[in-house]
Amino acid sequence: MSTKAFKEDKISQIKEKVDKAQVAIVTEYKGLTVEEITNLRRSLQKEDGDYMVTKNTLAKLAIKGTPYEVLADSLKGPIAIAFGFADQVAPAKALSKFIKDTKKGEILAAAMDGRLMNASEAKALANIPSKAEIYAKMLGCINSPASGIVGGINGVMSALVRTMAAVRDTKTA
Repeated sequence: MSTKAFKEDKISQIKEKVDKAQVAIVTEYKGLTVEEITNLRRSLQKEDGDYMVTKNTLAKLAIKGTPYEVLADSLKGPIAIAFGFADQVAPAKALSKFIKDTKKGEILAAAMDGRLMNASEAKALANIPSKAEIYAKMLGCINSPASGIVGGINGVMSALVRTMAAVRDTKTA
């Protein structure tokens, strides 16, 4: 495969991921071993994401004309891009956990819905609850009043039964 064909293939791979992505997070992978990058890639794949080490020039060509073009200035030095395909928060959580556990790597920037986020905003993205957590909280809020009503009715019924039992016990004695 010629160099030009290889580069075009790599650009099309990046474009394919960019087209499906809901979020892209630029990270520095300096100091990471191949095994660590593989483990990070696997943890992101569990969250329906991917991690791609790429040349900056190829990444800039691939994101040109997309909502992720805002990341072009962040593509400097040894970088890798984490993509999230189903959830915008899950890749940030996985990256933050990995960085905290290994003390290696750094989140440099992120883009979501055509908006550039600096490093601190991208790191803060990891603190937002995921879709599953939000759904669980919403269901809890919806279920809470019904649970309260059921508890109240059960309390009244229990008190009535105990009162009737006490009356029965006093009449038989």
